[in-house]
Amino acid sequence: MTARVLVADDQALVRGSFRVLLETTSDLVVVGEAANGREAVELVATLRPDVVLMDVRMPELDGIEATRLITAMPAAADTKVLILTTYDLDEYVYAALRVGASGFVLKDTPPADLVAAVRVVAAGEALLAPTVTRRLIRAFVSVPEPVPAALDGITAREREILLLVARGLSNAEIAERLHVGVTTTKTHVSRLLMKLGARDRAQLVIAAYESGLVRPAR
Repeated sequence: MTARVLVADDQALVRGSFRVLLETTSDLVVVGEAANGREAVELVATLRPDVVLMDVRMPELDGIEATRLITAMPAAADTKVLILTTYDLDEYVYAALRVGASGFVLKDTPPADLVAAVRVVAAGEALLAPTVTRRLIRAFVSVPEPVPAALDGITAREREILLLVARGLSNAEIAERLHVGVTTTKTHVSRLLMKLGARDRAQLVIAAYESGLVRPAR
């Protein structure tokens, strides 16, 4: 199945480079380009892409606010946003996850890894670049106490699975760890998404940390 991608970046050369890279594959096609966040929101409404490759710093509307608007659109419920960031933009990671971004990649990511990241997000998984993940965890560590999140409605098994999701395990790895089928694991993850009002696994990770279910090692 071919994933449809919208590229949002204020630099034409960057957009063109991403288009060429993504369209060298047989399962990805670029359906549009946006030069700013406002254009990205408008194009999502009309093109309904599977993935938006979203820059952060753009004129008129930045990538964070554009992501918030896109993820709030009922018509874009199936559209995933993959944020492009650089080391000096890591302060935006938490904010973008909260508004519904499905993952982050760094702009210096090798081409093959960028293509793989788009595929992962298109498949409904969450993806964070390792260096970004480490900084995100350090941000949680810097907070003395987690902000409580409502986990009362989830079962003991769902809580166990949420913990493993927060630790970065895939559905297959969780199934192996708990000695259950992958289908069963997917069902539990789907129920967690519904009960916690989370858009995807990235937001499940946020919920796990904010509830205090997971605390990173200091």
